[in-house]
Amino acid sequence: MRDYVKPYRTFAADDDANGPVFFIRALYDDAVDRDLTPEDVGRAWLNYAREGIGMFWWGGEDISTEHRAYVNLRKGISAPRSGSIEVNGTEMAEQIGGQIFIDSWGLLFPGEVEQAADYAEKAASVSHDGNGLYGARFMAACIAKAFDASSIDEIIAEGLRMIPEDSTYARVVHAVMDFQREHPSDWQACRQYLEDHWGYDKYTGVCHIIPNAGVCVLALLYGEGDFARTVEIASMCGWDTDCNAGNVGSILGVFGGLAGIPDHYRQPINDFIVASSVSGYLNLVDFPTFSKELSLLGYRLNGQEAPQALVESVRQGEVLLDFELSGSTHGFRTSNTFKTPVVRHSTKVAYEGNGSLEIVFDRLVQGDSSKIYYKPFYRRAEFDDEKYKPTFAPLAYSGQTVTAQIQVDQWEGEPITLTPYVRNTYTGEDVLLSPVTPVAGQWNEIQFVIPDTQGAMIDEIGWILESPSPLLNRAIGRLFIGRFHIHGTADYTIDFAKQAKEFASVTPFAHHRGKWELDGDSLHCTTEGDTASFSGNYYATDAVVEATITPVTGNSHGMITRGQGVMRYYLAGFDGPNSVSFIKQEFGVKRLITARYDWELGKTYQFKLVAEQDRFTLYINGEDVLECKDSTFAYGMFGFGSLEDGENRIKDIHVRTTV
Repeated sequence: MRDYVKPYRTFAADDDANGPVFFIRALYDDAVDRDLTPEDVGRAWLNYAREGIGMFWWGGEDISTEHRAYVNLRKGISAPRSGSIEVNGTEMAEQIGGQIFIDSWGLLFPGEVEQAADYAEKAASVSHDGNGLYGARFMAACIAKAFDASSIDEIIAEGLRMIPEDSTYARVVHAVMDFQREHPSDWQACRQYLEDHWGYDKYTGVCHIIPNAGVCVLALLYGEGDFARTVEIASMCGWDTDCNAGNVGSILGVFGGLAGIPDHYRQPINDFIVASSVSGYLNLVDFPTFSKELSLLGYRLNGQEAPQALVESVRQGEVLLDFELSGSTHGFRTSNTFKTPVVRHSTKVAYEGNGSLEIVFDRLVQGDSSKIYYKPFYRRAEFDDEKYKPTFAPLAYSGQTVTAQIQVDQWEGEPITLTPYVRNTYTGEDVLLSPVTPVAGQWNEIQFVIPDTQGAMIDEIGWILESPSPLLNRAIGRLFIGRFHIHGTADYTIDFAKQAKEFASVTPFAHHRGKWELDGDSLHCTTEGDTASFSGNYYATDAVVEATITPVTGNSHGMITRGQGVMRYYLAGFDGPNSVSFIKQEFGVKRLITARYDWELGKTYQFKLVAEQDRFTLYINGEDVLECKDSTFAYGMFGFGSLEDGENRIKDIHVRTTV
């Protein structure tokens, strides 16, 4: 094996990537100015996972360790008891999940092996125990040590130092090391040794940590410090291939740096992966941006002040791409790989000392064109399988401003033109704006406002590159993007007649519990107890959201504002047969204010929920029916929710937000 075995068009996360992305959000939500606790990570599980879909492998609570842990948490069994041997038994507590979610903890503590191991153990204890925790400590320690280690042996030694010498986990590590010393060039013989002495027949359950720990150490040793060969061996060994390749890939990625990762593995990913949480906004993971966010967390956790340039380069709630990091593309694409054959990171033409994105255009003549674009939204058709049911909320909306710094280095032909455009994902049509002709040899600021798409989402934003050049003087040259920024107030509508049911959710929402279906131009919801659906910018502050809601059955029908997850949001609306309430969900429901309001089943109501700083106002049919003040949640998504069984229909959504 020397390459990807399938040509994925867009890479989607499974549990191995979802965990490292979302469990560290406990550091944003709870452990902000204190040490992390297992309870903090348990709360992140409950807050970012949709019940029964995405995030984890929901293989049954008697089969999947994560499924069991989630159910325990929902029942009120808090971490670390939720993952303990006492509650779940040894076999389930020692499945592989203990070590596959821990990459971020190692990355947050460069060279600080003890800290990395301690935080990884706390996080893993939500769902695992025993050797499951030792695997977390071992892998996080290896990643942390890889920052300053001089050899693979040194990395493994530090991992071993973090776990009990007499543990089964330590014994399988030593066994593989001993075998490799005696057979230094035959990894397949070592794999057979693992099968014979440490195989799945001896460590039962669906996917036990011990055999796979053996594979990880085998790959580290026989890979001899080479990133590609290490992940290839881990994959060829079988058993839990994605987990094992992921763990050793994190270690070798740190150890060898970006230079050690071959282009044929890096380029297809194109700096992007989609995740599977309850926030479609956070699910669109741009690697350079996520790396910077992780670095800022690392500075904070290690008690150091982050460089101001790093602080300024991360804008929560905005798309800010600066191409600073080596090789970064931020997911940019072109539509015509023949006429625009190269999209790559460049340091030759740098904007404000950073890098840029270089696009080569080759022999353009009149009639040729190529789209150069960024994707703020994704659809099911762009993926090769169902994966872990990702959901998407756009990173850009009508009314926002796109600002880019572009430089052209043209050698032949008539000057190129760039026509800004956005693509309407419902019709598939490009909405074109006024073309511009950038001045060659200097940075040009090109700015445009994202147009209204009449209730449809936007899945491409960029420019159409053209040149009126004749056949005998074809346009040849390079275009550089030095900075790409989407910012400002969003003002958009959602027309359900222009949405679709994809990955078990109605676009552009992520649903938690209940049954959500399209019904003409309406969203039809059958609720199941505490049911919620979320969309929009996760970091939106002030917002005005309007929608018409028709309650069909039940007594709870409301709009969500400042939603930060399943267990953190405000809910305003009908609450009982003759009342409206403003409710705070913060791992428990609290009614902040209730007022009388006579409403009827089967009747349609125009809701308008205004969030301005710490003040909230609910209007129904133009009447101010409820006002509340609370400062718990300063930002978040919008959505719809209920607290008990029922049924309703939602339509005519209009959203205005600022970040």
